[in-house]
Amino acid sequence: MDLEKGVEAVSNSLVVNTGSLEGGAVLEPYVGMEFDSEDDARKFYIEYARRVGFIVRIMQRRRSGIDGRTLARRLGCNKQGFSPNHRGMIGQEKKPRPSAREGCKATILVKMEKSGKWVVTRFEKDHNHPLVVTANGFSTAGDKDKKIEELTVELERQELLCAAYREKLLCFMNNVEEQTEELSSKIQVIVDNVRKVESEVQKLSSHR
Repeated sequence: MDLEKGVEAVSNSLVVNTGSLEGGAVLEPYVGMEFDSEDDARKFYIEYARRVGFIVRIMQRRRSGIDGRTLARRLGCNKQGFSPNHRGMIGQEKKPRPSAREGCKATILVKMEKSGKWVVTRFEKDHNHPLVVTANGFSTAGDKDKKIEELTVELERQELLCAAYREKLLCFMNNVEEQTEELSSKIQVIVDNVRKVESEVQKLSSHR
């Protein structure tokens, strides 16, 4: 029965022809959809968003209080929420900066089950703004610039992590080298002591 329900859920999920360059149809997420990992769920939603015509924002996650593992993750449209309006000190309204946020409610929530599978527990499909499918997967030039900025920040973060790990590795190698030299010195002392004992034994043997 569970297998039949799963097949029925897949068949009932909406398939949207996006008119993208690939010309294929896109399987929409649906509640109960399973993935082997959080990363698989994220990649699926990002590809779905690219072909439908919006950009994904990586949003909140819930961690385990025991080991810090991620137990749930929410992804959504990058136009979720609103940017606050800023006013000057004397009450004059400043010229608003362009904002990609329009209060869009489109989102997906995936949770890790006891089986280890990641399951979609919530899916909001509707957007409150036009969806634009382009060849590169970005809906607007501003979205493309924002994505480039996000990737640049992530690259800088990864470079800092790489430098920190490199420093730790060098420190570890220096410690190993120091310990190796110390051990070599101790071995040499033992070898010298053994030679002295052998020399004394030979002297005593020759005087007999």
